[in-house]
Amino acid sequence: MSFNRLIIMGNLTRDPQLSYLPSQTAVVEFGVATNRKWTGKDGVSKDEVCFIDCRGFGKQAETINKYCHKGRPLLVEGRLTLETWVGKDGTKHSKHRMTVESFAFVGPPPGEAETPGRAEEPEPQTNEGDIPF
Repeated sequence: MSFNRLIIMGNLTRDPQLSYLPSQTAVVEFGVATNRKWTGKDGVSKDEVCFIDCRGFGKQAETINKYCHKGRPLLVEGRLTLETWVGKDGTKHSKHRMTVESFAFVGPPPGEAETPGRAEEPEPQTNEGDIPF
């Protein structure tokens, strides 16, 4: 038995990059940074940042691309995937990436104060059947 589930909340590290598969399925790639702050036994404040590469598919990919930009907070849920490839020089490479299955916007877009009556963003989306593999 196994279980593979990630839930992260952080800020986008770059603007999303949208592309399309030959099947015309939308694919979005973006990065999220999460921060952890704590005080060590020595009383010194410490800060740790984790950068996570993410990939989403289908309508949610188009929504993330439309409404998200660098610095925007986002809550993302999905699974961890391992990509492997062989470089031009013949060396093997691998990288973990989060495959997005659902997401939710967190707070107002950067630079906008939360005010009543502001335009509503679309509801959080789940990925049901959009992943092409």
